[in-house]
Amino acid sequence: MEKKTRYLELTVLKEIAELLNESTEVLKLLSEVLQKLLHVTGLETGWIFLINEKGEYQLAAHKFLPPALSIQNYEPMCSGMCWCIDKYNRNKLDKATNIIECKRIEEALEERRGDTLGLTHHATVPLRAGEEKFGILNVGSPHKTHFIEEELALLESVAFQIGTALKRINLSHREQETALAGERNRLARDLHDSVNQLLFSLSLTARAGVEMTPDADVKHTFNYIQDLSQEALSEMRALIWQLRPEGLERGIISALKGYAQMLGLSLDTTITGVSNLPSMAEEALWRIGQEALANCKKHSGETSVSLVLKIKKNQVTMIVSDNGHGFNYNVQTEIPSLGLRSMKERAEALNGKLKLNSKPGKGTAVTVTIPI
Repeated sequence: MEKKTRYLELTVLKEIAELLNESTEVLKLLSEVLQKLLHVTGLETGWIFLINEKGEYQLAAHKFLPPALSIQNYEPMCSGMCWCIDKYNRNKLDKATNIIECKRIEEALEERRGDTLGLTHHATVPLRAGEEKFGILNVGSPHKTHFIEEELALLESVAFQIGTALKRINLSHREQETALAGERNRLARDLHDSVNQLLFSLSLTARAGVEMTPDADVKHTFNYIQDLSQEALSEMRALIWQLRPEGLERGIISALKGYAQMLGLSLDTTITGVSNLPSMAEEALWRIGQEALANCKKHSGETSVSLVLKIKKNQVTMIVSDNGHGFNYNVQTEIPSLGLRSMKERAEALNGKLKLNSKPGKGTAVTVTIPI
């Protein structure tokens, strides 16, 4: 019997390891692993919370939750606190353990939200890899009030596998971001050393042509070529800035001031709060700020722009505004340009928000808020 149990445990670990090595999509991976775990162990329900460094949790995967926990699109599982998350956040959950009763189920019963299908207790296991923590795995079955040591040991092994996979995926994403930044830098250098220099040479050649020819028509042609080359040179410099912002290593304000100067804009800045911004938030603010300043240059008719950066404990807010032409914009309608939609998507990708205010003759303000 003991050999059979051990064989089953090894089979579970093998099948789950294969699943964890096949995917880099976290939510899909967690859902598939949870379903496999329940199937091979005979447990009937389970859920996984991913928890960030601030203690904020997300219901990342769930299988066969009873109606009392599934109502209103799983709202009972997505809000409020419970004993297992509280223990996790207080660093009191370092191994697989029995949770005597489930607070969420207790509340569902008290409020008569629906049938719990006999589920009253669950086991809780931290998802970790070394010293890094990622969340918790909860599993249970109707009328099962206790998990024996062998069951907890198996769950702990599975949770460790999941934690290791999550760490691998995080490292992979960071490597991809580093590689992308390296490729942008390489492309920026190539453009600067080749195309940028060619355009500069073309501009000088056209200027020399203007001075050397007595023919008025030829002078006009050379002037036109010089104007085009200068315009292309400005566009190229802006593109190089977008690929590799000079000054971003000294902070977002320094980078945006440099970009505004390159565009011929005067940037008045106001900063409230002090914080080292996360790299993803800083990158998003840089890209959004770029687009906002470029729009000011193209459409506002003004050369003075205001930038306000407010940094609080949990969020950063950036406001880019001008007193230029403005335009008709209704918040109920779709954002009017591809650039503005791209800014909105960048903010929302980090769970942030972008707000646009503009009226003819009253200028335009772009406000972006990102949690940090």
